[in-house]
Amino acid sequence: MSSPASPVPRFRQEVRTTAILAAPLVAGHVATGLIGLVDSVIAGRHGTGTLAAVSVGTAMFWLPIMIPMGTLMALPPSVSQLHGAGRRHEIGPLFRQALWLSAALGLLLFGLLGVAAHALARLGIDAGIVPGASAFLQGIRWGVPALTAYYCMRYLSDGLHWTLPTMVFGFGGLLLLLPLGATLTFGLFGAPELGAGGLGYASAAMMWMQAGAFALYLARSRRFADLGLFARFDPPRWGPIAGLLKVGLPIGITVAMEGGLFVVTALLIGGLGEVPAAAHQIAINVASLCFMIPFGVAEATTVRVGHALGGGLGREGVRRAALAGLALVLASQSATALALSAGNAHIAGLYTADATVVALASALLLYAAVFQFPDGIQVLSAGALRGLKDTRVPMFLAAFAYWGVGMSLGAGLGLGLGWGPRGMWMGLIAGLAVAAVLMAMRFLRTLSRLPPLAAPGPQHGGLPAHETPPAAG
Repeated sequence: MSSPASPVPRFRQEVRTTAILAAPLVAGHVATGLIGLVDSVIAGRHGTGTLAAVSVGTAMFWLPIMIPMGTLMALPPSVSQLHGAGRRHEIGPLFRQALWLSAALGLLLFGLLGVAAHALARLGIDAGIVPGASAFLQGIRWGVPALTAYYCMRYLSDGLHWTLPTMVFGFGGLLLLLPLGATLTFGLFGAPELGAGGLGYASAAMMWMQAGAFALYLARSRRFADLGLFARFDPPRWGPIAGLLKVGLPIGITVAMEGGLFVVTALLIGGLGEVPAAAHQIAINVASLCFMIPFGVAEATTVRVGHALGGGLGREGVRRAALAGLALVLASQSATALALSAGNAHIAGLYTADATVVALASALLLYAAVFQFPDGIQVLSAGALRGLKDTRVPMFLAAFAYWGVGMSLGAGLGLGLGWGPRGMWMGLIAGLAVAAVLMAMRFLRTLSRLPPLAAPGPQHGGLPAHETPPAAG
């Protein structure tokens, strides 16, 4: 029988539960991160110029796409709430409206990336990088409508607590990209040698294959048969779409601010030449791959914190859920920091044979080792705050930490004082450290306002009353 005198077993159980919940999420994110790894390795083997072009092109691709990705993240909680309220018959119509939204966002981004491909020279990017980066963008933008549709289908499945397809199709895309990217980049088997542009077209083809396979799975799987996802054609309706935008746009803005710091850093370093751009691409790709673990744990912590709050466990239950996530994050970040510190030169050498690039990338990986802990703490704290539905103030805290501190300091040291990529990475460390402190303090403040033990709230239209937590300043 559980009692207040047995906090250790309950904490261990919470850690196990969070780890089990986080495992498929981490795997899905790792699959996405490995796609970037494949791109970088193929580009690095083709040449330093190709790697630098893919670095800049990837940054220009992900900077605008973060907002629609975040916006579509409104679908999982919406689907989950309908499912929990016994209103599964409403999921199909909502999904079809989300598909319209994803199509509109995909077409908008398709046009935007076409403009961006022609604007690289005006952004101060090194002239030697511009042709390859432009070719990469011109190729990959053809896959954007498929990518937004894929995220729509993925978020539907995740919202119904079925994450296996996300992992399967994520790693399936990875297996497709490796031979396709190598063929078009190097001109194998009689194909034209397209360099960075080949990776762009290969990525676009992979996105369409992923989206098509996911749609076929949803249409044929018995798990989703009662939803009638593709049973009929529904014209776009503003009401449901506006509801998704209302929930999703704030998430999209927050995601864009978080990721935008790294993207803009890559663009600024791209103006320093091919070697700094290539070295930064290697280091940031490895750091991004390491980030997938705490990111997945943070998503699981969001669920566990919300569960504790809604289950009437009050302040102690929420604290236990957050501490379980923190324990997992500290363990994962200790491992990655050690690996980056001890194997930095070997890791950099996997990407390229250029000794100059390897030397600079090895140094930057040591900076990446330093920011493993603040990065893990800030993303975990943000996840816990989302579990408490405290998102507005953290958005402003993130803006201050990342842009007011991180970007200002990085640009000042890297460009103003001429410290180059090392100065930019010092700015990243400072921004993440400030974010970690501010987010953790915000969580503790919000936590202190919760009652020690709360009863679950009454239901209103299928949504728990605890969806609106105590005001937090």
